[in-house]
Amino acid sequence: MNELTNKVAYITGGSKGIGYGIAKKLLEKGMRVAITSRSLASAQKAASSLTDDKKRILGLESDTSSFASEQKAIDEVVKHFGQLDVVVANAGVGHLVSFDDITVEQWTETINTNLTGVFNTVKTSLPALKQTKGYVITIASLAGANFFEKGTAYNASKFGLVGFTQALMLDVRKHDIKVTTIMPGSVATEFGDNIVSEKDAWKIQPEDIGQMVADLLEMNPRTLPSKIEVRPSKPGKG
Repeated sequence: MNELTNKVAYITGGSKGIGYGIAKKLLEKGMRVAITSRSLASAQKAASSLTDDKKRILGLESDTSSFASEQKAIDEVVKHFGQLDVVVANAGVGHLVSFDDITVEQWTETINTNLTGVFNTVKTSLPALKQTKGYVITIASLAGANFFEKGTAYNASKFGLVGFTQALMLDVRKHDIKVTTIMPGSVATEFGDNIVSEKDAWKIQPEDIGQMVADLLEMNPRTLPSKIEVRPSKPGKG
């Protein structure tokens, strides 16, 4: 039995993409996993496709931009599994449009999901994580360090998320809670209306991020990689 067996992870936005890849890897490591989506049907469908062992998987509906919604989800996880060891704040949206064209609604959704949503996830889960001396991992982006055209809302949310996570890391170390932010570059997901195909083989794959999360969780407790930038090893192919 490895040290991750039967530990409990909560992954927001886990019904597809990076979140799904992380859930798959943590289940392979013997963990119990709860995933969320804004659609209960999507969360439950993804949960069923990950494993048919209902004692190890839980699909929940939650909107991270709502504190009450996240509190309800966290309460369900702790009630169902009896503990919470790892939180992966992964849920995110992206509206990549020029500042001339971005709407107030698009700006608000981006900030509320990518930044305030992570606050809600961590704030609601912190009491349970204190009990287990757990781990918080946020999925940011290289867009949290590199600005680009048509990125006003997305860059703002991810720059903010990186700053939030690093400050959080310093705040909660006294509780023996570890915090890391992962900043991926191009990942082969449907994010931004991309349709995943063979042309995306050069990109980071969701399971690569899953392996990275597992590696962090298995690292010696004395060591904390607090911020990780990860990018494809070769340049894009158009």
